[in-house]
Amino acid sequence: MTTTTAGYGQYCPISRALDVLGERWSLLILRDLFVGTTRFNDLARGLPGLSRSLLAKRLRQFERAGLIEKLGPEHLLTDAGSQLEPILFGLGEWGARWTFGAPQEDELDAALLVWWMHTRVDTSMLPGRRQVLHVRFTDDVRRYWIVVEAAVPSVCETDPGYPVDVTISADVAGLYEVWLGRMPLTQAMATGRVRFTGPSALTRRMPAVLKLSPVAGYIAESARPDLTARAS
Repeated sequence: MTTTTAGYGQYCPISRALDVLGERWSLLILRDLFVGTTRFNDLARGLPGLSRSLLAKRLRQFERAGLIEKLGPEHLLTDAGSQLEPILFGLGEWGARWTFGAPQEDELDAALLVWWMHTRVDTSMLPGRRQVLHVRFTDDVRRYWIVVEAAVPSVCETDPGYPVDVTISADVAGLYEVWLGRMPLTQAMATGRVRFTGPSALTRRMPAVLKLSPVAGYIAESARPDLTARAS
């Protein structure tokens, strides 16, 4: 495995690891690779603040460092890359415990949230060949559709032209808090911050269909009253 930066000039495994992983956006690219995003355009869509040229540069660095390999259009983690998973999600657990609080306004990106959500749809819970989930935000004029076709979900930002099976209505911050485990979905539904409209046979499946963020468990755990009291 080779390093990809000028380095820190220290003979230490931590500094060597930072040579590979310490540059801006590197860990977030790995985060998305770990949750199953493997194609360049999909990675770019899930990292809207990252230029395509820098994304390409980071992927080349990862490939040279032996963290990923490119097979056709896909960037796949190698054994070396896969072994970073507990480290990366351990960082997420630490962040949930010590640095995570209420969202900043510039962190609430409706388009990014829907993109993240579509990567966690449990398609096995949906009947038929095609299902269309319409996401309507009460405080954002944009509309989104998650189309599940042949068990593959995708996101549309214009009407795909198919009948809508379930409409999800929410404010952006409320849906973020549910997705990230800060607010139980049952609470959001009881207070009207998230609503599902459609046939009851489908709407009652939505809590099982819409899986939460991979770090939601850490965030929910960090919000426990006993842990909050110990941290204060």
